[in-house]
Amino acid sequence: MSVPSPILDAFGLHGRVAIVTGASSGLGVAFAQALAEAGADVVLGARRVDRLEQTKALVEATGRRALAVATDVADPDSCRALVAAAVEAFGRVDVLVNNAGIGTAVPALKETPEQFRSVIDVNLNGAYWTAQAAAAAMTDGGSIINISSVLGITTAGLPQAAYAASKAGLDGLTRDLAQQWTGRRGIRVNSVAPGFFASEMTEQYADGYLAKQQERILAGRTGDPRELAATVVFLAGPGAGYITGQTIVVDGGLTIA
Repeated sequence: MSVPSPILDAFGLHGRVAIVTGASSGLGVAFAQALAEAGADVVLGARRVDRLEQTKALVEATGRRALAVATDVADPDSCRALVAAAVEAFGRVDVLVNNAGIGTAVPALKETPEQFRSVIDVNLNGAYWTAQAAAAAMTDGGSIINISSVLGITTAGLPQAAYAASKAGLDGLTRDLAQQWTGRRGIRVNSVAPGFFASEMTEQYADGYLAKQQERILAGRTGDPRELAATVVFLAGPGAGYITGQTIVVDGGLTIA
């Protein structure tokens, strides 16, 4: 009679290979480090390849392997090259965290077509191109985690039409890819919608903005990136094996207040 594995085994990623885009700073660094701590080897993609070396060192400090690849997710060829590099280096791809993203705050009557398209091209189209490439390489199932935002669900007092549209679109993309790939290919696709977490984007807010928004957060504080990373690790592993097509909100209660 076999002995059941301890429940914590369901949260381990030993023997898995994960790709994280936008891994050169902020939340991407937290995701990469947490995935490595859970046992995964991590492939790091971003445009700023010099800064990827810092994330690579954090991953390797956990005892896991890391690979840094210069990547522009708005370029489908670059997305395919990222996945190909992962397969060449580590032999497989099991997890993709679509984290690369940009944000703007431009009034709708002043936003140019170029400004709007640039956000959609990275946040939505880039996630699609990378998911396409990764899914083709996931020959034994896998997990794709799209980093969305509560701004795909609610508003936050800034003129962010492009950003909000891209994140709402990403949640829709998540559902559709899940219904296409989970049954046929064993690939679960979910999105995570963070509230306010420390990142390069939050550093650009005007003085007093975060304090004002914090009044809406039931937890009374902004989130710690490690709290968000824990959700990503959960969705990446076997413990979330029956979860697909979902948007998991991690916002301290902001969207229900």
